[in-house]
Amino acid sequence: MPVLNRIADFAPEMSAWRRHIHRNPELEFACHKTAAFVAERLREFGVNEIHEGIATTGIVAIIEGQGDGPTIGLRADMDALPITETTGLDYASANPGVMHACGHDGHTAMLLGAAKYLAETRRFRGRVALIFQPAEEDGGGGQVMVQEGILDRFGIGEVYALHNTPQVPLGRFVTTPGPIMAAVDTAWVTLTGRGGHGAYPHECIDPVPAAVAIAAALQTIVSRNVNPLREAVVSVTEIHAGTASNIIPETARLTATIRSFDPDVRNLLKRRFHEIVEGIAAAHNVTAQVEYDWGYPATVNDADKTRFAADIAAEVAGAAGVVANAGREMGAEDFSYLLEARPGCYLFLGQGEGAGLHHSAYNFNDEAAPFGASFFARLVERAQPIS
Repeated sequence: MPVLNRIADFAPEMSAWRRHIHRNPELEFACHKTAAFVAERLREFGVNEIHEGIATTGIVAIIEGQGDGPTIGLRADMDALPITETTGLDYASANPGVMHACGHDGHTAMLLGAAKYLAETRRFRGRVALIFQPAEEDGGGGQVMVQEGILDRFGIGEVYALHNTPQVPLGRFVTTPGPIMAAVDTAWVTLTGRGGHGAYPHECIDPVPAAVAIAAALQTIVSRNVNPLREAVVSVTEIHAGTASNIIPETARLTATIRSFDPDVRNLLKRRFHEIVEGIAAAHNVTAQVEYDWGYPATVNDADKTRFAADIAAEVAGAAGVVANAGREMGAEDFSYLLEARPGCYLFLGQGEGAGLHHSAYNFNDEAAPFGASFFARLVERAQPIS
């Protein structure tokens, strides 16, 4: 079965919803206008329950099906990014320095489209819980919603989410069983020596050589400590030191992103990071302060739910439109917290050519929305059939 005809009928509405959200982007937990817009649409659809203010601006809406049954959770993220938009669109961001550069406007529109269809048809048993989440990009809104008890409170037994992906053909679904996205940790290192005149380094304790040595040595964690068959990344992404050519600075600072899939590897990366920083700092006679933030865990798909989700995607996009064993990637996603607590599946949805995610010229392709909304709708109908 291709895109559902009824959903195709209101594709223009999904586009209008998406463009309204795109024009009014909000960051992290402060998705107040976005959440109000979503709640207003849900009331228009006649959903049974709307629970607002979860994780500050998150929403869980319930649609009752026909007869008793389980509850399936569908999630969309709502937050934008601190990027200045350069698309030149007539619906470009009206909030300077903030834009929907990752397609969360499209994710929200797709879930609203599924909600409208499911509230209208109700061809399923049990209930569907629509999870509209803030703060995916920064803040871990998924973790907060789980901590605030949405899975137990609403009896959600399994969870699913979609994320658009540019440069993949329009309407193609991509997923994989097991880990699909990495755990992400961040480290900040401050090295402190003794500053002074650049012409008299022997009277100073220079933190710059220590910073350079640490940045180089950190690259050996993956190449010399991690089994080559167990993927990991350590990238030093910032180095800051000094103010002038003739001044040896007092401090130098580094920032790194650390990514992995396996918990044992994750622990190894943290241990070796600290050992290398502390050892090299001691060798250079500088002090080191490390702030190591344990971030989002790996996003791990349940094997059975992934096979089921891939079958549903094939109903929407055809067998050739689904890649069900695509392998994993090093990006991160806080849907991981929901998948730690409940079985489910995270999938990517192709949106065709265009600027990449987190780029100032990115724009969600509205033609992808009927595919995503149809997937969500059919998933519910197949998972919880009436008979």
